[in-house]
Parts: sequence; C-alpha cells; structure tokens
Amino acid sequence: MLHDLKGPAHMTPGVGMLYAAVRENSARLRSITEGMSQDEVDYRGRENGMNSTAQLIRHLAVVDLNWVFRIQGEPLPMSLRQQYGPMIDANQRIPMVQGLPWSTLMSQYEEVLDRLDEACAQLTDADLDRVVTFGHDNEKQATLRWGLWHIADHSRYHQAQINLLRKWFRER
Repeated sequence: MLHDLKGPAHMTPGVGMLYAAVRENSARLRSITEGMSQDEVDYRGRENGMNSTAQLIRHLAVVDLNWVFRIQGEPLPMSLRQQYGPMIDANQRIPMVQGLPWSTLMSQYEEVLDRLDEACAQLTDADLDRVVTFGHDNEKQATLRWGLWHIADHSRYHQAQINLLRKWFRER
C-alpha cells in the first residue's frame, strides 16, 4: 500500500495536500474505532472521568463543521448547530454523548467531511493565506492553511485518547 498526500484532482495542489491529510486521518479514525460495541463507544475511562469515544467523534465533527463554514465565510446555520450540538457545554467541557451508535456518529462525521471536500474544491492555493477567526469567542486568528492542518492534527490528537480508552476497556 502506497501512502501519499496527493489531493483529489478537483483541488489545487496545496489545498489538496492538506485535504488529503484530513482524509488520511479520518480513514485512520474509522479503522481504529470500527467494530466497537456500544459499551465501548460510551466508555469514559477507568474512573468514568474521560471523554468517551462517542464524545470525541462528535467533537471532531462539530469542530470540523465549524471550520467548513469558516472556509466558506459563512456562519454555521442554526439547523446544523441543533443537529450536531455545541462545541462545549456550560461547564466548558466536551458535551456528553451517550447511546448513539458508532455507525451514526461516523456517518455524521463523513457528512461533515463531504462538506469539507466541497468547500476545499472552491479554494485556490492563494486562498490558504486568508485569515479567519476561531475559538469559543472568535478570539483567535489563523490562516485557512493552518485551519486545514489543524483539522488533521486535531483528529490524531483525539485518536490517541481513543486508543487509550480502547486499551483500558479491554483490561477491565
């Protein structure tokens, strides 16, 4: 199997490479979570104090969805806010997600990635220099280049947490 970060033909080279990193990581997320039971998807660690795999997958979908709309220069529609929920809850934590099947979580995440594909297809490499605001209060700034890299990096970060949860779940 050849590993590469060549983007799809319908994207410019720079945008495509960053998008390919996102897709590579989403495939990895699917492979490390596929086949999890509902108990494992909802498992919150040894003392029930960590974010579950369900919470982390939903969190990735919400964060990435927000980036899609930043890329498009549009606000996130209320209908999608209601469907996916907030990025953080009233306690500044990742919102609780429980009882949602892995297949539902992953299909919703795939819908977000399909939206990202559409948004990236509209970008040029020069657009990667565009600066947008982000953060819970839009207090931070980043280029779209950094935003696309962040989507891929953020996924890997939470995949490490999911791998630890899987290890602990098996050791119970």
